[in-house]
Amino acid sequence: MVVQYRSANSASEVPMELLLLADPSEEMINNYIKEGSIIVAEMSGEVIGVIVLIHKDEDTMEIINIAVKEDFQREGIGKQLINKAMLIAKRKNVKRIEIGTGNSSLIQLGIYQRYGFRIFEIWEDYFTKHYEEEIYENRIQCRDMVRLKIDL
Repeated sequence: MVVQYRSANSASEVPMELLLLADPSEEMINNYIKEGSIIVAEMSGEVIGVIVLIHKDEDTMEIINIAVKEDFQREGIGKQLINKAMLIAKRKNVKRIEIGTGNSSLIQLGIYQRYGFRIFEIWEDYFTKHYEEEIYENRIQCRDMVRLKIDL
């Protein structure tokens, strides 16, 4: 399996259908892709993954969205996208990367912690305040955003 990675330089190159897997709000996605560094993973011309990285401040970047097509999950694509994000952050002399996920995103919480991210705060009721429709994963209502970080 040969996966190629490239930057998405315009809104037309952004795989919205993939970003919607990780964030159900197209409006919120459209807001953050304007300011983000976007890396797309492709195999045989098919887009199979995406990651969006934004600057929070001089020392911190945030992975604001990461998604891999279901058929390609558990094949290391997400890990490679995180590695690419870390390279971008290091080139920009960033000292920390943060990521947030829902309290109900049990698989993602496990993946990020295995990768070395550590929980440092919880934004209570983030998803109930910022999303019109209720979100459920693993039969758990997604209410709070769990914030994780890794120092570079």
